[in-house]
Amino acid sequence: MRIKGKNFDGEGGEEEEQKLVVGYALTLKKKKSFLQPEFERLAWKKGILFVAIDVNLPLSDQGPFDIILHKDYRQTHPEVTVIDPPYAIQQLHNRQSMLQDVVDLNLSDFHGRVGVPKQMVIMKDPLSIPDEVAKAGLKLPLVAKPLVVDGSAKSHELFLACDWSSLSELEPPLVLQEFVNHDGILFKIYIVGDAIKVVRRFSLANVNKCQRAKVPGIFPFPRVSSAAASADDADLDPRIAELPPKPLLERLSKELRHRLGLRLFNIDMIREHGTRDIFYVIDINYFPGYGKMPDYEVIFTDFLLTFKKK
Repeated sequence: MRIKGKNFDGEGGEEEEQKLVVGYALTLKKKKSFLQPEFERLAWKKGILFVAIDVNLPLSDQGPFDIILHKDYRQTHPEVTVIDPPYAIQQLHNRQSMLQDVVDLNLSDFHGRVGVPKQMVIMKDPLSIPDEVAKAGLKLPLVAKPLVVDGSAKSHELFLACDWSSLSELEPPLVLQEFVNHDGILFKIYIVGDAIKVVRRFSLANVNKCQRAKVPGIFPFPRVSSAAASADDADLDPRIAELPPKPLLERLSKELRHRLGLRLFNIDMIREHGTRDIFYVIDINYFPGYGKMPDYEVIFTDFLLTFKKK
């Protein structure tokens, strides 16, 4: 797409400026948080134009686009960059498979250790959950997460189970993950192509055996995605606030970009209480709320410009 603009020769002539046209299909909520005015203005100045895709019309009747998120359009227009391929995104819609690549990485001695909390999948029969958990050797407390991540509010509802009898109150299909004490701080690691941005978020406080005995039942897990949950400006113990080592983050993000085949995602990571270099990845999300990431306008604009033809 060519956009007409004024020459700077003082004669009021017109010239053609080549724009990088980004077609997008976002929910209203995602559009509001992502396409903020400041971001759109910066992108325009850098030669990037965002165009909404009408899902009720054939893509062949829209555009032309330089970058788009649509599998079929890529099949008939190979010159268009698709970020990211739908088949690669699908693996992050299942909490059983999303963390498998982290397990396979074996980052056990690279500026720290990165693992995944012990977990299991429950597909049906809530009454059998206590026995299944006992057989698997999982220890209380447990975090209960819906198996499928479909973008709905319900798929992000997490619960903390503190006693055996309450486990049968949970609704399968779900993933049960051992809760790891992490001093109430979660690291959200945003990936935008090769760029990495880490922010701190408040999370659930440590839980000890005495507390578990006093508070049986299941409890909603607080959401940590909102900007209000930011812990970056809080007065924290430096040992708790210290970010994961940069070489470790670079290695982890590079390996996951390659293994997942994705360029836009975030990693939720925690540091085990009482340690400095033992970390756990507890979730991976595709196309997270970048509007909450500091400096996202500049980072995302620079990312899009890497696709601009010279």
